[in-house]
Amino acid sequence: MERFRMILQYLQSNSESVTNGVYGLLALASVKLYSCFDFSCPCVPRYNEAYGLGVLLVPPAALLLCGLLLTRQPAAALHEWRRPRGRRAKDPAVIRYMCSSVLQRAMIAPVVWIIITLLDGKCFICAFSGSVDPEKFAGFANITPAQAQQLLAKVPCKDDELVRNNMSRKAVSRYLRCWSQALGWSILLILIIAAFLARWLRPCFSPAALLQTRYWSNYIDIEQKIFEETCCEHSRHFAHQCILHFFESMRKEIQLHSFNLHREEKEAEGEESLLRGITDQNQVNKLLQTWYYEKPPLDVSQVTQR
Repeated sequence: MERFRMILQYLQSNSESVTNGVYGLLALASVKLYSCFDFSCPCVPRYNEAYGLGVLLVPPAALLLCGLLLTRQPAAALHEWRRPRGRRAKDPAVIRYMCSSVLQRAMIAPVVWIIITLLDGKCFICAFSGSVDPEKFAGFANITPAQAQQLLAKVPCKDDELVRNNMSRKAVSRYLRCWSQALGWSILLILIIAAFLARWLRPCFSPAALLQTRYWSNYIDIEQKIFEETCCEHSRHFAHQCILHFFESMRKEIQLHSFNLHREEKEAEGEESLLRGITDQNQVNKLLQTWYYEKPPLDVSQVTQR
């Protein structure tokens, strides 16, 4: 578990190209997962639709969550959206850009799963075989509605005795497969056109605004990362000081065992300067609360004036 957490932190903190490569591998994993998946429709009325739609939609939802876990930007965008205004203004365009960039990459694997599933057609046939109008097919015309629904539910199971020799079963299967493949190709074409328009036409309208939005979205992500690293370093120094004070009563015993106290005292003095005058838990909590509610304005000149 610890190794998985380290790998996840490494992927989250690495460059955008590495993250894009991981998203590509996740899309390939979705293809491999579907090819290894043993699809077997229950062929029971009212259960077919739940099973088919579940296979079509539940794995993409899981892949979407996995994609969101691979990057730090969802947490940074949520923090930026929820934080109080304080001394720093919030730009809705930056938040929208961060959310859209995250969703665009995280949606790759789910969309690949849905398109492959629709092009294959098995899930669509299983889910909507009971929704077909039996009057359109000769083999289901001269039977009762209950028998027609029973036969239509058996359409995905070609080896079932009820529909094994029924020629209308093949007609219904071809009909639904055509609709499934048409829907899959339509989704793919729409996504390609939308990606083309977003890629080539969006920068033509507001290139300066797009550049500013991209800059500040990267800034928010990097600022959050550096703040967490600084908190870890500060907490390490604070913990070191607390431990040294705890063992203060054992100084004589430590001297008898020839510990290098001179070096330890020098390190302690250096760490005290890094603590910025913070000496207790309440001061730490107050500092963190101030950072959350009153983030400093984005003005570096204030630091130089001080």
